[in-house]
Amino acid sequence: MNFISRRILAGAALATLVASGLSAGDAAAQARVQMRYSNAASPGDWHIRGMEVFKAELDKALPGRFDVQIYPSASLFKQGTELAALQRGNLELVHLTYQDLSPDTPELSIFTVPYVIRDVDHLRKLGEGKIGEWMRTKVASASGVQLLTPFYLGMRHVGMREVKNVRTPADLKGVKMRMPPAKEWLFLGESLGANPTPLGFQEIYLALKTGTIDAQDNAFSTLRQIKLEEVLKEISLTGHIIFPLYLGVSNKVWGTLTPNEQARIRDATVVAAKFNDDNRLREEGESVAYFRSKGLVITNPDREAFREFAQKKYRESAYAKVWVPGMMEQIAAIK
Repeated sequence: MNFISRRILAGAALATLVASGLSAGDAAAQARVQMRYSNAASPGDWHIRGMEVFKAELDKALPGRFDVQIYPSASLFKQGTELAALQRGNLELVHLTYQDLSPDTPELSIFTVPYVIRDVDHLRKLGEGKIGEWMRTKVASASGVQLLTPFYLGMRHVGMREVKNVRTPADLKGVKMRMPPAKEWLFLGESLGANPTPLGFQEIYLALKTGTIDAQDNAFSTLRQIKLEEVLKEISLTGHIIFPLYLGVSNKVWGTLTPNEQARIRDATVVAAKFNDDNRLREEGESVAYFRSKGLVITNPDREAFREFAQKKYRESAYAKVWVPGMMEQIAAIK
């Protein structure tokens, strides 16, 4: 290749980099950024597919700048260990729940209380307002994570291995209910009246089939994705938690990025979250009819009885002692 050809190729490459938002100096100095993402969900679940959208959007906005690697089905890290992996530098992207974040930021346990978040609109307004800004600042400092747009994971309901017509917390007394393996999740199970049993996501199907557990709680789309209608006989529409997954980027990576790169990551997250939310809400709306068609009993419980029982349990717990005074009222006041 002669000198002129090399100059032409170099000019073309520089034009591409400038179009993607990098200066010539930046481009020369920066290598491709590795962005590993791990989650316990199955490859077909909407938030995993949403991460494929995130990857495609980022590649379109900044060609070749980021190497996004997606590991579903707990193929890289087990459920509940992802945040620690990110903090060690073994992971760069992670979806986090309030339960995941509460050990480092105990004040956030207020968001794990059943029925505190009313619906999807309430969840979004909470995240976009002053409370959401306060939360992101706390988490960036305590956990080393920059929280981005949340993905809606659905409203969680109780699914039973046998029909028990679950209408109040008393109906769950002695019931072995699978919960993710963290004390914040286990306490949620207690607050519903059940006997919580820690178990990884990938083990739910077999545990229900063999009777190791009597029940589990998850959103409709999750139940459908792992075909739990095959091992459940009843769903009680408790709707006890509106469940967000906040996409988080390691501060170690975030701090090395240019403002333009950070903005493009935020934009890609918004598109991915909308893809997830639209599909999950659509599927959620169809799911009662779907599960009935599969022969499951659908029970309409006394949600007020569940709300009173659960919130009393939390107010009397150690969790309530670290809540910001007046925060419960501020959350409720969001319209």
